Amino acid sequence: MKKLTLATLALAAMAAAPAMAADLAVRKAPPPPPVYVFSWTGCYFGGNIGGLWVNKEITGPFGGSVSADGSSWAAGVQAGCNYQFAGGWVIGVQADYDWANAGFDRNSVFFANTTTSFKVKSVASVTGRIGYAWDRFLGYVKGGVAWERDELSFIFPAFVATFSDTRSGWTIGIGGEYAFSEWLSAFVEYDFYDFGNRGDNVVCGPAACFVGGPNSFLFDVKETKSVVKAGLNFRFGGGKGPVAARY
Repeated sequence: MKKLTLATLALAAMAAAPAMAADLAVRKAPPPPPVYVFSWTGCYFGGNIGGLWVNKEITGPFGGSVSADGSSWAAGVQAGCNYQFAGGWVIGVQADYDWANAGFDRNSVFFANTTTSFKVKSVASVTGRIGYAWDRFLGYVKGGVAWERDELSFIFPAFVATFSDTRSGWTIGIGGEYAFSEWLSAFVEYDFYDFGNRGDNVVCGPAACFVGGPNSFLFDVKETKSVVKAGLNFRFGGGKGPVAARY
């Protein structure tokens, strides 16, 4: 009787094996997780540091002129927003402001026994940007309006006369940016600034010089700048973009 029972169980197991194998064969593997494409859409703010080079040409009221180059560090802040569309195309707008201290000192050709001293104190811009993104790397060009803050001093034997001037112009630039994460990216950029050729009416008193006023001297100023900088951007509102299907 015991042998008959064992034989019956064995036959039942053999009959059930094909059904179990068929059941196992139709089971499907779980789908792979979705892949997110990185998106540059969003806004950002950050800081930068680099170098500034300036060329300044000043022509005085009596025909003399001074032309010289200066350079210094540059450091500042930036903020902006991007929008990614049609695959990898990215457009955006950015505002930035950088402090600097580039300038030169020259024996003056404008006044006897004086030294002409020039300093670039700051430069700023508001620009539009367009570029193309290869996933986390973005290459771009930019262009827009720019402003600068200068100081021009005439160093006389007994006193120093200084006046400040804010000038406007235009800028173009090119750069590249890489996103390390959804919230942090780094960039390197070159910008060229042109502030044109403009006259300043300057009047000097016993202790200072001012722009404008009666009996003033006309100084013609032409200026260009180059800035190379690197910086970090803290991003928000972007990161993960559309889902890329996996098959």
